[in-house]
Amino acid sequence: MTAFSLNLTTLALFSLVALATIATPGPTVLLALSNGARFGVRRAIPGMLGALASDFVLVASVAVGLGALLAASEFWFAVVKWVGAAYLAWIGLRMLRSQGGLNLALPADDAGTGAGKVFMKSFLVAVTNPKGYLFCSALLPQFIDSAAPQAAQYVAIGLLFGAIDFLIMFAYAAIGARAVSLLRRRAILWMDRTCGAILLALAGSLAFYRRGN
Repeated sequence: MTAFSLNLTTLALFSLVALATIATPGPTVLLALSNGARFGVRRAIPGMLGALASDFVLVASVAVGLGALLAASEFWFAVVKWVGAAYLAWIGLRMLRSQGGLNLALPADDAGTGAGKVFMKSFLVAVTNPKGYLFCSALLPQFIDSAAPQAAQYVAIGLLFGAIDFLIMFAYAAIGARAVSLLRRRAILWMDRTCGAILLALAGSLAFYRRGN
């Protein structure tokens, strides 16, 4: 295995692990589902790009050792954990209070602002989740050849991980948009409230999460 080419077996195994992990509904996937329902797939893409950007941050953090720092430092782990839990809870509460309104026809001059907010919401949800850092710190090095230059290997793994994440979020957004086309406004109301309740539950689990879990 060279610095620029991980072998196909390694890539296939990593893809299966990543697929199983990402497909399990988590905060960013739930946001993609909700965004697809509220805005349609096209306007949900900025949120997917925000989560994708966070993937690259997570992979880079493992490459430079930040994941190991969170695993070793109770203080910094607690800082990231409580920031992430609070932000997740805030989003969950907002979704629970949703009135189910459609936003499929935002004015053109609001499209940029809306896209930026959607991007940042998904990015911040993912990048402030310490579980992501610990998970990547435990998983990614298993697919890296320590005897070869590692930078290009992390780039390859990061791009593959991001591609799988984006495709899964796109699928969830399409499911959300399809549900709205069939069930209309009431579908958004209950989808928002369901996703909000799950996000609150995830925030609670994150608040009680310990590094050894």
